[in-house]
Amino acid sequence: MSTQALSAAPLATTTKTNAVSANKSAEELHLTASQRLRSQNLRYTPSRRALVEILACSDRPLTIPEILEHDSSLAQSSAYRNLTELIDAGVVHRLIAGDEYSHFELAEDLTSHHHHLVCTQCGRVADITLSDEVERSIDRALEAAAGSVGFLAEHHRLDVLGRCATCTSD
Repeated sequence: MSTQALSAAPLATTTKTNAVSANKSAEELHLTASQRLRSQNLRYTPSRRALVEILACSDRPLTIPEILEHDSSLAQSSAYRNLTELIDAGVVHRLIAGDEYSHFELAEDLTSHHHHLVCTQCGRVADITLSDEVERSIDRALEAAAGSVGFLAEHHRLDVLGRCATCTSD
């Protein structure tokens, strides 16, 4: 993929510095998660809260094994079940990265708009936030492409596939 077209507009950051956006405090995050679960007739249990907290503190989407490394009190079977319920409630987003594991992160409306760099060799996923100028350019290009076939684009989510720095150096 050529970066020539993007060279005039610099990237804002290559990873999110904090999963929870500046305008969403941890307290607001947990209140929103609780409300969304309640709307599904589910409780915001300590295990679900722990999962949300782990994902909020991460700078990238995590796999189940990575989540369990952060809290040894979480059982793998209940972590899967709770993540599914958090996904259904709109609190968590599942990312299929092509490796054997799904990756999980907080829903974008709870954090900030970003994209993913997905390593096709090891499966690692990193978040990337682009500058407003690059985002506007992408929006225009995607709206034009979608519009050319009568599709109304409302939002975009991009996953860039390639090899991470570790796999490139191997």
